Amino acid sequence: MTSYLISGSSRGLGLALVAELAAKPASEVSKVFAAVRTETNEVKQLAIDHRGRVELISMDANLEDSIRAAVAKVEQSLGGQGLDVLINVAGMSSVAMGGIEQMDDLMSLFNVNVMGAHQVTRAYLPLLRKGNAKKIANISTTVGSITMAPTFREIPTPAYKISKAALNMLTVQYALSLEDQGFTTIAVSPGWIKTPIGGDNADLDVGTAARATLDVIVRSGPDLNGKFLNIHVPGWENSPGLNQYEGGQPAW
Repeated sequence: MTSYLISGSSRGLGLALVAELAAKPASEVSKVFAAVRTETNEVKQLAIDHRGRVELISMDANLEDSIRAAVAKVEQSLGGQGLDVLINVAGMSSVAMGGIEQMDDLMSLFNVNVMGAHQVTRAYLPLLRKGNAKKIANISTTVGSITMAPTFREIPTPAYKISKAALNMLTVQYALSLEDQGFTTIAVSPGWIKTPIGGDNADLDVGTAARATLDVIVRSGPDLNGKFLNIHVPGWENSPGLNQYEGGQPAW
């Protein structure tokens, strides 16, 4: 049985990950901590429908006091057991229609997409060290790939791209630091998803993306430590569009 904590669980991919995990048998998933800054009706309903397995945790990933309080609540709920898997989903995007010269929110996105993941990760490490799986997954994107930047040239989200490239390096640094302790730390690109960030014209519905993302996380082990991983969605392996979901390792 595996325990999970997912940041950014109030909506979008985070909410869908909680729902997918809650639907799995207790023999696979023991507890899902849905960490949220704001409780939505959807995540509250999941906690009601799966009482005892889904627990809402109030946590603002950019406030250290809030994170410490959340860790204490998770520790108490685990009753001396460790936390197995941390999935850092919480993030934000923005648009700079005039290009990078008009970008004026880089610090805001960096604080949420990079510092948030860093602060949450280091705060939960004592519990993760006591866990069995010892997995950390940061939700990234191929849009943050430096190698693939020309492919996504026309997408007007420079601050998002820069912050996700930094998140990828954060992932590698944690992977190197924790590898001798048996941790697997990865970055996962969940695809272009129909969420408030991705928009209605995106490739994948959020349920498909959540299932594919969990598949990557569950099958990952020490051999994939420090890697940047793409999801696999049948039929999308050789898509003629910008995105292909073949389950490989995108270029950094």
